[in-house]
Amino acid sequence: MPESQTAELKEVIPNKGMLFQEETSTYVLCKPKLMPLKSVTLEKLEKMQKEAEEKVKKQMDNSHLETK
Repeated sequence: MPESQTAELKEVIPNKGMLFQEETSTYVLCKPKLMPLKSVTLEKLEKMQKEAEEKVKKQMDNSHLETK
């Protein structure tokens, strides 16, 4: 084929056979989520323990004052 002539390409659509397209999964990026350093149940347990320690301390102070 001489260089002066341009080649034309014709589209060919098959009448028979299978036509498929390969799909690949991609990652979807989303905003990062902040995770608490302590869980809610751990915070509740610490709060209950602190309250119990305060009660014991109050009772110790009250019993200490009564004996004097």
